[in-house]
Amino acid sequence: MDRISELAERLGRKLGARGEQVVTAESCTGGGIAEAITRIPGSSAWFEAGFVTYSNAQKTRQLGVAPELFTRVGAVSSEVVEAMVRGAQAGSGARYAVAVSGVAGPDGGSVEKPVGTVWIAWGDGERVFSRCEWFGGDRQAVRRKTVESALTGLLQLLDKENQQMG
Repeated sequence: MDRISELAERLGRKLGARGEQVVTAESCTGGGIAEAITRIPGSSAWFEAGFVTYSNAQKTRQLGVAPELFTRVGAVSSEVVEAMVRGAQAGSGARYAVAVSGVAGPDGGSVEKPVGTVWIAWGDGERVFSRCEWFGGDRQAVRRKTVESALTGLLQLLDKENQQMG
């Protein structure tokens, strides 16, 4: 089993044990996180929905991201991925969420946001966390590393909650 499938399987065990669901809101990965999750047998018990909102218009239409954010900070920003998390949670009813927006390349980069720049956000139903990553490699590598980081972050979020409860 590859690393991404292993992460998705671990996520499923943790969410299944809690009786909770996760939702994804994806741009640069084009549904790759949802695909990794649904590779796992029984994922319908803990995967609620996946939004693939590649265009800014769809981020607004499907997830309620305020259009002025794109003008002010751009689609690849903490503000946008955090809004995507909140919109995905509201639209699905899932407690946990992950959202990604980035520049996978080979085009589209800038000095401020070079190819490989990805913002990822995670939500637990109360709080939303985000961070910027830079992944080297070609388009496929950037997308694969983004999926891996998104799943790892969800697992870390669940582990932190377990530590706080214990």
